[in-house]
Amino acid sequence: MLRDITLGQYYQTDSVIHRLDPRVKLVTTLCYIISLFIVDSIVGYVIAGLFLALIIKLSKVPVKFMVRGMKSILFLLIMAVVFNLFLTPGEVVVSIWKLHITKEGIALASMMAVRLVFLIMGSSIMTLTTTPNNLTDGLESLMKPLKVIKVPVHEIAMMMSIALRFIPILLEETDKIMKAQIARGADFESGNLIKKAKSMVPLLVPLFISAFRRANDLATAMEARCYRGGDHRTKMKPLIYKKRDALAYAAVCVYLALCVGLGRILF
Repeated sequence: MLRDITLGQYYQTDSVIHRLDPRVKLVTTLCYIISLFIVDSIVGYVIAGLFLALIIKLSKVPVKFMVRGMKSILFLLIMAVVFNLFLTPGEVVVSIWKLHITKEGIALASMMAVRLVFLIMGSSIMTLTTTPNNLTDGLESLMKPLKVIKVPVHEIAMMMSIALRFIPILLEETDKIMKAQIARGADFESGNLIKKAKSMVPLLVPLFISAFRRANDLATAMEARCYRGGDHRTKMKPLIYKKRDALAYAAVCVYLALCVGLGRILF
């Protein structure tokens, strides 16, 4: 299950999406997420799905890898569908004891499931095709106007990048601890929910200790290299927009026009 989590991982390959400026990918991801909450028609979701499929194809990230990452949110997806299915008032279609499935509930649950799947896959594409260093530079560049109101832009971008980088490291550490505990007779699968929660205690304690140790080692290494955040820092590879980035922005504008505009016209 832990290996199925793809958030924060980088899939190394050569593709058009990988070569795009990180600022383009951040803006595109934000626009895509916003469009998913604005769209309220079948046509809009079809266009959003086709756009996502095109991006996955261009990124050269295997579809199996993307689907595997969805397993980690399967429980959240099921809960969202069930709650919307049974708690939405409207025209009753099926009655199960005191629970009622309505026509509006089916529509809302379906829309919520599609929206959540698209949202996770769309966000994963950004991290899978962008290195943590490029992601930090992109975030810092986009948030640069906030420096006017004394917001520590560089420090915020660095913290977000480190957090994303630590996700796969902590998952690997968790997997090692679980295997060690299982070898000593620990059982993480059997029993009810309360028993499973209690069985996680021997796992969480060493995991937190390991996380704090890694954070301390990282802070020591940064201080030893005289790292100082903020202004007047130069970059070995400064971000420069290229022709393909302008084309990507144009493609996003066309997508938004089709997804939002066409969906509202037809419905």
